Amino acid sequence: MENAKKFYTNYATTSEFALRTRSSRKDKDNNVCYLRLVCSREGKYVSSIKPDVKTLPCQTNECPAGISIARKDNKWFIKSVALDHNHDLCMNTSKLIPGNRKLSMQAKHTLEVNDDAGVRINKSFLSIVNDAGGFENMEFVEQDARNYIAQHRRSLCKDGDGQALL
Repeated sequence: MENAKKFYTNYATTSEFALRTRSSRKDKDNNVCYLRLVCSREGKYVSSIKPDVKTLPCQTNECPAGISIARKDNKWFIKSVALDHNHDLCMNTSKLIPGNRKLSMQAKHTLEVNDDAGVRINKSFLSIVNDAGGFENMEFVEQDARNYIAQHRRSLCKDGDGQALL
C-alpha cells in the first residue's frame, strides 16, 4: 500500500495536481484494507452564495481522476485507475499546493543557522528566495519556513526543562 501511495503521490506532483484521500477502510485487525486516492477537485460542492457574486470559482468540480487499491489475501491490487481530469492543471503553481510543498535540506539548514544567529524568519526566507532565483522557483512558502522553525524550537526543549524553569 505504501509503495502505491508513494507512486501515485509522485505522479500527482509531476502531473501538477493535488491529491487527497477520499476514503479508506480497515479490517477487524485495524489494518487498512482499502484506499481511494483522488484529485483534490473531486466531489461536488454547492455554495450558498450566488455564482455571480463569488470572487473565486468553485474549487471542486467532480473530477474523475483517482486510484483505488485494495488488499486481498495479504496482497495489494489496483482496483481502478482514472487518469483524465475535467479541469485545467496548475502548471506553474503545482509545487505550491499544500500536499506538494517541501523544504529542502539546504533550506532547513539555512533557516536553523539564521535562527540561531537571531535573524528574523522573513529575512531568512527572502535570502532563500534570492538563492533560488525568485519566488517562481520556490517549492515552499514563508509559512512553511515559520512552521519548521517553530517545530525546531519546540524540539530543543527537553523533558524536565519546564519544571527546571519553575
